[in-house]
Amino acid sequence: MEDETLKMTMLFDFFGDLLTEKQREYFDLHHNEDLSLSEIAERAGISRQGVFDIITRAEKSLAQIERKTGVVQRWLDARVRLYQAQTIAQKLLLLSGAGGEAAELTKELVHTLECLNN
Repeated sequence: MEDETLKMTMLFDFFGDLLTEKQREYFDLHHNEDLSLSEIAERAGISRQGVFDIITRAEKSLAQIERKTGVVQRWLDARVRLYQAQTIAQKLLLLSGAGGEAAELTKELVHTLECLNN
């Protein structure tokens, strides 16, 4: 993943429930609601440094969980393979023509892959 914010947001989507309540709240406010550290600190009644420390710990925890499990990377890899399978199935549909059992099975395969990809 190229974009660090996207990476952190995905990690949060997958593993956010494993963070403490404050880590979840501050992370969400900063990364998803786009609040500055100062804005969060003002809301929470703590220092900007305190907010920074909590968010940094949350990010490190999320990254560590991903390093240990590889769940997000496997999910991303599966999405790429699914897209490739969809492309192949659509080509097969074109090659199989308008009728026959092969065409019907290919249509079913295309539909199934589309459902999995959504």
